[in-house]
Amino acid sequence: MTDLPAYLRPFVLGVLEGSDVRVDRLGEIDLYRPPGTARGGAILFVHGGPGPEGLEVMPRDWPVYKGYATAAARRGLVAAVVDHSLIHGLDRLVVAADEVEAAVAVLRSDPRVDPDRVGLWFFSGAGLLAGEWLDSRPDWLRFVALSYPLLVTPPGVDDLVTAAEVVGKHKDLPVLLTRAGLEREELAGPVAEFVSAGGAALDIIDVPKGHHGFDMLDHTEESRAAVTKALDWAIAHLGEQPGDDGKLLVPPPPARKKATTPRRRTPAAKAAVAVQDAPVAAEPAVQQAPKAAPASVPPVPPVPPTVTTITTGTAAARAISREHAAYAAHDLEAFLAMYSPTARIELADGSELKGRRFLREYYRPRFDAGRCKNEVVQKIMVGEWVVEHVNSYEDDGSSAHLALYRVVDGLITDVEFRA
Repeated sequence: MTDLPAYLRPFVLGVLEGSDVRVDRLGEIDLYRPPGTARGGAILFVHGGPGPEGLEVMPRDWPVYKGYATAAARRGLVAAVVDHSLIHGLDRLVVAADEVEAAVAVLRSDPRVDPDRVGLWFFSGAGLLAGEWLDSRPDWLRFVALSYPLLVTPPGVDDLVTAAEVVGKHKDLPVLLTRAGLEREELAGPVAEFVSAGGAALDIIDVPKGHHGFDMLDHTEESRAAVTKALDWAIAHLGEQPGDDGKLLVPPPPARKKATTPRRRTPAAKAAVAVQDAPVAAEPAVQQAPKAAPASVPPVPPVPPTVTTITTGTAAARAISREHAAYAAHDLEAFLAMYSPTARIELADGSELKGRRFLREYYRPRFDAGRCKNEVVQKIMVGEWVVEHVNSYEDDGSSAHLALYRVVDGLITDVEFRA
């Protein structure tokens, strides 16, 4: 065992034997499904980074993450492990955040998953991704767990929301920290600050003799007990094991009238599932006169149409129809969930947007103002491409433009607008 790289050493729980758990590979995500057909809660396990030099095996194939996911599936959950860009370096932090957000949308749309009962579990360097979820706290998020996390970005690295600044912001969000007693010095200080900031909002599992990565390095009873206790905690907080009174240990939070706005992004909301199979209108939609937008909302260039009026016979066209349905519903997060994390949009004036976080900043004023009023006049479908002639309705009338979409693996990767 000692001759193996640390990341290829066995998981401390012997759970990988047996064939009762089904594993499906979808792009960069592995989904672990339990026996049976019941719908239940789910966990997304988010690996850390950067990886070691000479990395030959991506994290979702490491025994530790396969072990966590298998253990969760054997307990009745759907579990997912996503390969993301942080493994290639901290300079990929923002890209990794978008990739994890996309993985959440895929997991919540799985037919075996209750989209209102999902937890996120971050390891090591992925602790840098946890702050935005602690800050925004979508209604479906039932817990956040962190194992031996990195919580402060090194100098020169673009940071996201720092977890210590927002832990405890949402009193109804359970947070678990598994803390290694023999942690690296550069990680231990920020973890102590996180504990101090978390107060009563934070549950802690201590592993006094555990090293960073104890769940694959330290094959001891202490390590096995810590991992088992953390899994028990997660499963209970997903409501898979109710309390003595028969109620869920952590009921969903009260519905909020407005989604919480994070500093940089809001994770994909539950409507990303609701619009996935939205029906396509067989007749042209009757456009209502748009309401006047608040004076503070600036005009923006042409935007995607809301309703397709032509039969959609290709996979690309169906994806565009789902995007249009989310746009018509003024659901920004469902709209963004149909785009690749690295999507490129070229606007009619020649300017360009790249990535979901810039799309969110660009489109939010229009969604908030309810200014999503367009009509598809004609559609052409060729392979991965969909070309539409669109009428856009603004406060001062209507205008026509062309929209060219490219769809790869069910997500929009390229859009070009031509006036």
